[in-house]
Amino acid sequence: MKRVAGRRRRATVLVLVALGFLVVPVSARAEGASCRELYFPVTLVALPQTMHGTLCVPAGGAGTVQVLIPGGTYNSSYWDIGYQPEVRSYRLAMNNAGYATLALDRLGTGGSTTPPSAVLTTITEAAVVHQVIQAVRSGAQGPRFGKVILAGHSFGSGTASIEAATFHDVDAVLVTGLAHRLNLTGTAAVFAATYPALLDPRFAAAGYDPGYLTTLPGTRYSIFHSPGPKVDGAIAFDEATKDTSAYEQAADLFPIGIIAPYSLLIDRPVMIVLGQDTVFCGLLATNCSSAVGIKTSETPYYGAGVDLTTYALPGYGHAINYAPNAPDYFRAVIDWANRKVGR
Repeated sequence: MKRVAGRRRRATVLVLVALGFLVVPVSARAEGASCRELYFPVTLVALPQTMHGTLCVPAGGAGTVQVLIPGGTYNSSYWDIGYQPEVRSYRLAMNNAGYATLALDRLGTGGSTTPPSAVLTTITEAAVVHQVIQAVRSGAQGPRFGKVILAGHSFGSGTASIEAATFHDVDAVLVTGLAHRLNLTGTAAVFAATYPALLDPRFAAAGYDPGYLTTLPGTRYSIFHSPGPKVDGAIAFDEATKDTSAYEQAADLFPIGIIAPYSLLIDRPVMIVLGQDTVFCGLLATNCSSAVGIKTSETPYYGAGVDLTTYALPGYGHAINYAPNAPDYFRAVIDWANRKVGR
């Protein structure tokens, strides 16, 4: 029933958005930062939709916003993990460093509306994210920021790469949990652990069509966190906040976002961060043993003039924001952002 209520709320929001851009205050969730919910009216293949995001701004304000796109079967909570947030909340770390953050719910997840799965692809979602970036740059429908860092995780990194390569409207791109050389065994394990969302008790009454998927209960540690330590509280939070993806999103992510590679068209500084990722790392896949190994593997997939920075997070798997040593990678991102873009 809770999910049905959430679905009704999404429909109500869509009607209200027709009257204009919505800004809903949210209590501050970090000392010195204020957070509020934003609802962006967007168009997905001629279909009006609403993309929800949570904007958090440091007390002193910020000239740069990091727009954050979560991965498949995740929503915006991936960027603001509630279990030991002082360790695992990317959002909190960036706000404390002086950057504003806008953590988005991809369409079909969280507080965003749910379109037919057949029209929700990596390319169409990149076009939607472009509309959000235009809104935060112009200030016509809410807060205005002069500089934008576009950050993604996993599928969200594919969306971020395609957006940046197509529209050239951001100042830098952070790619986490995604590379161009796949570990086929690990990739197959992830897909084997999914099933239609309408079969999951959490989503069964929410009206998802058969093209939406989610993960089987109890599988997230093995596919997203291994070989990292199994911290019960962190894994419980991940299972409790899991969300959906559309099968169609993989249909163009792999051939265009990974294999093509479309990333050759990106003309802004890029940072790539990988853990010991079972989806992308391995002997015949990406060399994730060090920053040098990642850079050697990934350099051919970016233009010759692109400023490419890499970072390897040891000891954890795909969902690196959950790593006990995530603050090490957060500090590396802050240093990169300070040097390449600035607050």
